[in-house]
Amino acid sequence: MTSNSHPHLLAPLNLGFTTLKNRVIMGSMHTGLEDRFYNYAKLAAYFAERAKGGVGLMVTGGISPNRSGWLLPFGGTMNHLLDIYNHRKVTKAVHQEGGKIVMQILHSGRYGYQPLVVSASDKKSPISLFKPRALTEAGIQSTIRDYVRCARLAQKAGYDGVEIMGSEGYLLNQFLCARTNLRQDRWGGSIDNRMRLPLEIVTRVRAAVGTNFIIMYRHSILDLVDGGNSWDDVVTVAQALERAGVTLFNTGIGWHEARIPTIVTSVPRAAFRSVAARLKAVVSVPVVASNRINTPDVAEDILASGDADMVSMARPFLADPDFVNKVAASRADEINTCIGCNQACLDHTFSNQRASCLVNPRAGHETELVYTKKSVSKKVAVVGSGPAGLSAATTAAECGHEVTLFDSNSSIGGQFNIARLVPGKEEFSETLRYFTRRLQVTGVKLQLNHRVTRAELLAGDFDDIILATGIVPRTPPIKGVDHPKVLSYIDVLLHKKPVGKSVAIIGAGGIGFDVAEYLLHDPAITLPQSVDHWCAEWGVDLHATVNGGLTKPVPATPFRQLYLLQRKASKLGAGLGKTSGWVHRATLQRGGVEMLAGVEYLSIDDAGLHIRVGGQTRVLEVDNVILCAGQDSLTELLPTEPSPRFHCIGGAKLAAELDAKRAIREGAELAASL
Repeated sequence: MTSNSHPHLLAPLNLGFTTLKNRVIMGSMHTGLEDRFYNYAKLAAYFAERAKGGVGLMVTGGISPNRSGWLLPFGGTMNHLLDIYNHRKVTKAVHQEGGKIVMQILHSGRYGYQPLVVSASDKKSPISLFKPRALTEAGIQSTIRDYVRCARLAQKAGYDGVEIMGSEGYLLNQFLCARTNLRQDRWGGSIDNRMRLPLEIVTRVRAAVGTNFIIMYRHSILDLVDGGNSWDDVVTVAQALERAGVTLFNTGIGWHEARIPTIVTSVPRAAFRSVAARLKAVVSVPVVASNRINTPDVAEDILASGDADMVSMARPFLADPDFVNKVAASRADEINTCIGCNQACLDHTFSNQRASCLVNPRAGHETELVYTKKSVSKKVAVVGSGPAGLSAATTAAECGHEVTLFDSNSSIGGQFNIARLVPGKEEFSETLRYFTRRLQVTGVKLQLNHRVTRAELLAGDFDDIILATGIVPRTPPIKGVDHPKVLSYIDVLLHKKPVGKSVAIIGAGGIGFDVAEYLLHDPAITLPQSVDHWCAEWGVDLHATVNGGLTKPVPATPFRQLYLLQRKASKLGAGLGKTSGWVHRATLQRGGVEMLAGVEYLSIDDAGLHIRVGGQTRVLEVDNVILCAGQDSLTELLPTEPSPRFHCIGGAKLAAELDAKRAIREGAELAASL
């Protein structure tokens, strides 16, 4: 592979006994396919597609060395010779495509969602229902043996190595940190004692697998929790592990229970590269930078500057399995970029669903959602160039159909043109860049500024007509809703109508939260945030001068006084993403937003918004009221009589809550079925 623009990214890395063909690692992502033997053919197809895409080294989702280490009941485990059979499907498929793959050994410790959980101490995790048992001396020795057996079985199954998970707050991290290790025996107390378990595991695994086998250790270099390790501790552990036989270090940032976001889209790109660089300076084996690296330019800069020897990109390979090949072929503009939304990957994982990708619904469904050239080409019309329409149009064209895409606006994007304006969602522009190029590559005929009519569609000799016309904002029946101070979210975000310093937002779904974050932001501050500004706001010390890398947050002064309201009495933001919703709520709370549930809207007048909450009336003396109270499907183009030629997808099909994940998936599935 050669590329004048990304030479460091595509340079091989010699590990002594083997050579990686480039500096890109596809980091571990738990897809859910690992947990059931009957899904291993699908898992093999998933990895094979990414091996074919050119990535240098891949890491499986977490595989437990024993039952107490299960993330979920009966989760993926490698502790018996019979387990080799299923895993060989994966390794064979990867090697046939010229790839390399290591199996991640992950013991969940107190993070397991099952009653067998164990840890260094019997201290319950805030993210699991089950209180762990503290491992006894015998239990620790048994766990070490289980790790060794797991690694040897992985070697027999054909893996090129193992990654030992020692970060993110899982078992080995729990032993390493005083936060969770309260022991008074030889496994607790000083850092020399606390690191004894991972050190014993690496030492004995290396002895068992020999020298020509990759041992990558996922090292927590910034815990981001109280009671986390100091930088001196991080270095002490790393240097001891290197002596014990680690081939290379992958870097882990934060625990799952940390109240600091580390991978959501609002985190600046490559925010933690400097910490990886500090580790690289104190060890002699290769170091891998991770977290929020999603473009080849960012990855190239990290490597060219010497901050790391490799880069780990996990979710970007859900978004685009051909990431590396496209870079090598000087087609980086065709990469489907990960936008860090978490909606179909981590949110699915933590809800016990199969992981996929919002911008690439084929991820995790490679054997089920297949884009193949059709023997008969159809003439297809797609109306609406939002996420659903773009997905449908480009997929249909990829399958060999003649596609015309209509939109009444002057640019593609639909609701994504609004989402990308929200602070922290700037990455959504990458999806529009991708689809703009995809329309060109697939040959879709694009007709903008054209409000197509039903008669025109019926007269156009189209075999199939896909309506992705989206939604119209709903106007709630509130007395005075036509008052001049009332604006819709489209008025605010898209049309940039002036907004006063005190604002009430009606509707606390995803759009309401987006509008609140947008209005909190001082428009004079350039976005996206710099790493320094983000660290100050969240209280992150990249130098780890205090244990855990935490410092006192210095939140930005809110630009406006905001009220966020909803009719339902439930928790505001209850429908937000499982792994990102807390970030949005924390941002608004830090900005002093008053959030009210169970609100009855009485009227709007010159005095403001009149409401009743808990039987008490109140007047919010606001300059503006912003309506984010839902939307209705736009279906005016549907024929009066049902017709098999017409199909509705996305917001036009269901407008209850705007859902780009569903919209893109529906577009792809429908187009692939034509």
